[in-house]
Amino acid sequence: MSLDAPGSDDAGMFDLAPVSLWLEDFSGVSRQFDEWRAVGVTDLAAHLQADPARIRACSEAIRVLKVNARTLALFEAADLADLVANIGRVFRDEMLDRHAEELTALWEGRTMFFSHSVNYSLSGRRIDIQMTGRVLPGHEQNLDRVLIAIEDVSEREAARREQMASENYARGLFEHSPVSLWVEDFSAIKLLLDEIRDQGIEDLRVFTDVHPEFVERCMHEIRVLDVNRQTLELFQAPDKLTLLHRLGEVFRDNMHGPFREQLIDLWNGKLFQQREVVNYALGGNELHVLMQFSVLPGHEQDWSLVQVALTDITARKKAESYLEYLGKHDVLTKLFNRSYYVDELNRLERKHIQPVTVIVADLNGLKAANDQLGHGVGDALLRRAGEVLGKAIEKPSCAARIGGDEFALLLPAVDVAGGEAVMEEIQRLVDLNNQFYPGAVLSLSMGAATSAAEERLEDVVRRADLAMYRAKRDYYAGVTSDRRHRLGAGEVGGAK
Repeated sequence: MSLDAPGSDDAGMFDLAPVSLWLEDFSGVSRQFDEWRAVGVTDLAAHLQADPARIRACSEAIRVLKVNARTLALFEAADLADLVANIGRVFRDEMLDRHAEELTALWEGRTMFFSHSVNYSLSGRRIDIQMTGRVLPGHEQNLDRVLIAIEDVSEREAARREQMASENYARGLFEHSPVSLWVEDFSAIKLLLDEIRDQGIEDLRVFTDVHPEFVERCMHEIRVLDVNRQTLELFQAPDKLTLLHRLGEVFRDNMHGPFREQLIDLWNGKLFQQREVVNYALGGNELHVLMQFSVLPGHEQDWSLVQVALTDITARKKAESYLEYLGKHDVLTKLFNRSYYVDELNRLERKHIQPVTVIVADLNGLKAANDQLGHGVGDALLRRAGEVLGKAIEKPSCAARIGGDEFALLLPAVDVAGGEAVMEEIQRLVDLNNQFYPGAVLSLSMGAATSAAEERLEDVVRRADLAMYRAKRDYYAGVTSDRRHRLGAGEVGGAK
């Protein structure tokens, strides 16, 4: 008995089916197939792709014979005639692309075909469908009876699209974040920590003091799952694969200590952490970053998914370092400043270091250079003095500019002979400096003193200062005597 036989049980079941059913006549499509085969078409998919109008022609050749009540309700049609009259509003847009797949299945002799597509109700409402077609038995030759079942999957597809949009949104936030983001797997580290805890270890800090190799082992167990674009830019990597293969160049040197602290925090249950660390770009330059580490929700038991955010603070650290430098150094001479000198003097006093030799040096002729040749020449003399004094000593000794033209050198654990040797070295460097700089002559008056047992360093400085003033008097006495000698020999000109 045929589905379209009036009054049949099959017809009743067709009409009452809970899914949309269509009985259609594809014989016009079959005749079109015959015509194309007659002119040598063998690849229908390529033939349809070459001219999409052929798909529409096949679609228009299909006759709708019958639909059930569910179909009319789904597509908001009053009756079959209403539906057929507006069929172009039901099957449009993406539907034609899917229709090509159905036509290809029939061309290849298959009697069943499936597809996911989009239809529209007569009011314009989008309907996501899952369609199954079957050529009824006995109608395989001319395709004049094809049963189509359409299931409305709009709700499911809407949920899928919403989930995809959410995932794309999250992915976009990750990829385009202005900070470096890493997704990592710490589950192997969790297992290692659990293992030593089961062995009775209670204090990880003490344990890693005794077994520093455990920290190294944990570092090698980190699995990097993904990084974003900012990470590649920050670390100067051309792509993710290159970065992941060269992680040893990124995390090195000073990373061992911060990572140990990170492990200790994890051991103590701190699953969100932040600290400043040093990494390295693949180009070798040092990167100061603020690291924020978090075990993602739902992964607290195994740490299989953690996110690490790295904010580049290199510029800030450089600024802080420069400010710290300015707080301790004289900008012009690059030597330490008076503030640092006083702090160091007090530190040496507290440490009771013996002996300490102090050298006080004064730049000769600075006022005359400023008054007669300009402050630029005077500043150049000060810079040259800084070069000489900075090169004459090594740590832990230090040289400082403590006044306009006055300098002091603190030499811990240096005795009288050592102090004399330093002054001789300074004089040698002054002579060498004058060979390379024409014009104004660099000259220093120096005095030294070495601490005696129980002598306060401020008294040592006072003795060195007095010795410097004696040297300065001798210097200017020699200059005056030399000038008088030159004038007595016929020099013409005023005193300078």
